[in-house]
Amino acid sequence: MRHCLHVIPVVLLSLVLFQPQTVAAEPLEYYLSADTEYDPSIPTPEAYLGFQIGDWHISHERLVGYMHELARTSDRVQLQRYASSYENRPLILLTITSPENHENLPDLKQQHLKLSDPQQSAGLSLQQMPAVLYMGYSIHGNEASGSNAAPMVAYWLAAAMGEQVEGLLRETIILLDPSFNPDGLSRFTHWANMHRGRQPIGDPAHREHTEAWPQGRFNHYWFDLNRDWLLAQHPESQGRLDMFHAWKPNVLTDHHEMQSHRTFFFQPGIPSRNNPLTPARTFELTAAIAEYHAAALDQLGSLYYTKESYDDFYAGKGSTYPDLNGAIGILFEQASVRGHVQENPHGDRTFAAAVRNQVATSMSTLKATRQLRIDLLEHQRDFYTTALSQADKLPVKGYVFGADDDAARLNHFLQLLHAHQIEIHQLTRRIEVGDATFSPGQAWVVPLRQPQQRLVRALFERRTSFQDSVFYDVSTWTMPLAFDLPHAELKGRAWKQDLVGTPIAAQPFPMGKLDSDSKTYAYAFSWKDYYAPRALYRLLDADIRAYVATRSFVGSTNSGERAFDFGTIIIPLGTQHAPADSIRATLQAAASEGGLHIHAVQTGLTSAGINLGSPRSLALEKPEIALVVGDGVSPTPAGEIWHLLDQRYHLPVSLVEQKHLRAADLERYTTIIAVSGRYGVDAEPLKDWVRDGGTLVLTGSAVKWAIEDSLVHVDLIEADPDSTFEPRAYASLDQDRGAQHIGGAIFSAEVDHTHPLGFGYDGSPLPVFHRGTVFMAPADNSYGTPLRYSTEPLLSGYISDTHAPLIEGAASVIVTAVGKGRVVLVADELAFRAFWFGTNKIIANAVFFGALVDRAAAVIER
Repeated sequence: MRHCLHVIPVVLLSLVLFQPQTVAAEPLEYYLSADTEYDPSIPTPEAYLGFQIGDWHISHERLVGYMHELARTSDRVQLQRYASSYENRPLILLTITSPENHENLPDLKQQHLKLSDPQQSAGLSLQQMPAVLYMGYSIHGNEASGSNAAPMVAYWLAAAMGEQVEGLLRETIILLDPSFNPDGLSRFTHWANMHRGRQPIGDPAHREHTEAWPQGRFNHYWFDLNRDWLLAQHPESQGRLDMFHAWKPNVLTDHHEMQSHRTFFFQPGIPSRNNPLTPARTFELTAAIAEYHAAALDQLGSLYYTKESYDDFYAGKGSTYPDLNGAIGILFEQASVRGHVQENPHGDRTFAAAVRNQVATSMSTLKATRQLRIDLLEHQRDFYTTALSQADKLPVKGYVFGADDDAARLNHFLQLLHAHQIEIHQLTRRIEVGDATFSPGQAWVVPLRQPQQRLVRALFERRTSFQDSVFYDVSTWTMPLAFDLPHAELKGRAWKQDLVGTPIAAQPFPMGKLDSDSKTYAYAFSWKDYYAPRALYRLLDADIRAYVATRSFVGSTNSGERAFDFGTIIIPLGTQHAPADSIRATLQAAASEGGLHIHAVQTGLTSAGINLGSPRSLALEKPEIALVVGDGVSPTPAGEIWHLLDQRYHLPVSLVEQKHLRAADLERYTTIIAVSGRYGVDAEPLKDWVRDGGTLVLTGSAVKWAIEDSLVHVDLIEADPDSTFEPRAYASLDQDRGAQHIGGAIFSAEVDHTHPLGFGYDGSPLPVFHRGTVFMAPADNSYGTPLRYSTEPLLSGYISDTHAPLIEGAASVIVTAVGKGRVVLVADELAFRAFWFGTNKIIANAVFFGALVDRAAAVIER
């Protein structure tokens, strides 16, 4: 028989000597019920860590260590490592339930998954079925009260005794993820603890509360992982999605922090901003669960609010993605301390108090999940059953998409769909939809009559009308547009059930191919392939000479005559220093790694277009790239460029702080990239560097700096001030102001595929993603605007009536000459959140070909 223990915290002598004098460590009863008995064989967080939760910030390593200790000492807890972060930190998931449930866990999982299968769910008995609750903490690493609450919650589940917890564990299966973002949490924990003194400092200006750039919110590459649930571009998210769909939980909690001057938020969010694809029953259950949170916080006397500030529109957030997968996603936002204590309009707030609120709402969610178990299970079953019946009534019956010129980009899109368990089928016959033609073997069908119908629509739909004009995040994310894939709705006469062929499983990455024979004169590969930039850098880094064809040609290959477009990369064998066998080996590796087809050309004489030795076939240099980072620079667009070049293209990138530009040897770089941010005197060295021949790539608000600082002669397009006076209610201010913000929308742009910045495209309209209100007038030079917005360019998303006329015909990309160098101005986010594959090539073009732009096409005289 187990002995009972009323836990009394023991503060170690070494920590007593360093305790703050005005904020003492709180006892266990501060966080958990005082009348609970615990298994004495299972250590408390304090016993394991040597300090009480809330007194110091727990490091990720010790957090993981404690969870392993709970798994070792409790028969209620199993632990698995489901992924590794970029910095190789473990992402772990605890499965916590009764010992009896653990014995039958595989069967319980399979039974639960049948709820999401309309073919099997009808006959399931829900009376004995456990509900599944996924508890996730601190996806923003510097919102650390979540991950610091996780040990307390896990300890209670592992060690508490009595019918309250034992009944809960019989009726629920709890998946506890203590740190969604290990790298960010580690970065922030180090910062907070290194600035903690003996005396606690609540002054908001104290360094403890003002993190150094890029802060701990983001992952290793400075991405916001709470925007990646739908996009699934990072290992943390990919692993988490695997765990989510392995169980399909009924409830998922997402514990965050917000501005320090606020209180505590829990959902429901703003009703007018709910995602229209989410069933009404989801919001009813969210409101029912909210009553449990209110009761828990009332008991503590904590201030809180709901139905304000946050919404449930963007499907890629942790609180909305579950809603479109038959679960209830719940966002918690605790006013941040960003350290150990901080002054607040409501009084000094301690880190321990912030953690306690997160513990309390974790416990209220556990209670709600148990008591609403049948309602939650019924909702999940109904969600997937109605997905089919609803699909029968929709005018759109499915979507068709394909790509015949870039197998790698298509493969990434298929991977994304499979990650969300979306059914994909082969296209059985050739069809024409509008101006597009789709053929078997090069196109696929996603029917809407499937369990993931709502999520399919979330991924494929275009939307330009909205109930509300203010968005917490982006207003659109249409995936085929992001990947620049031909696609179409199947409805009316275009839809026939016989179009739907065999389901396809996850596809392997396409195999590359290197053609070769004894008569090979040169090799050539298309710049349209997504990984062509990676292949080109591999060649240049191996000192293999490569050229870019600035005109098209028809060459003789070992498989016959073949047309090669603008931007084709040519590797002639006769001018190389490296042995032919070494060149072939490098090319083979490039083809295999990037899924490229590299052609063997048999002669330099072509049947049409330029010859291979033409002056219009230009020699390429290996790029040396710097990315401006640090104070003043926006971390997320900087991280997007770093990730693209480093992870996707395998290009080395020097991260140079803006304040170090004067001391840096800028002459070593061929290309410097500066993204949105604040630039001033520290950026002045860039002007001389570009005049001496460098290629400067500027995006977002960095464009405004270059224009306003007279580095380039380009005009911004701005809305005329409204001279009409109209009285407005004071309460309308936030709504009116927010309606002028472009949080993210998709526009059509016309690309000049003959321009070096347009190489790799075919001249058809290109979907681009735009945020903010930076609009450029086309360059005065007729050849200087390789990408400009179409007439009536909005494809999907929200733009105000004020700004809509400004973007029509405006410039998306301008190239201008400054001295001997070139400045590439980019209004759009070409690598947005790592999922906007379609415009990535423009960044590569700026890096490899920017210096090749003819001066006559770039000079702007004023």
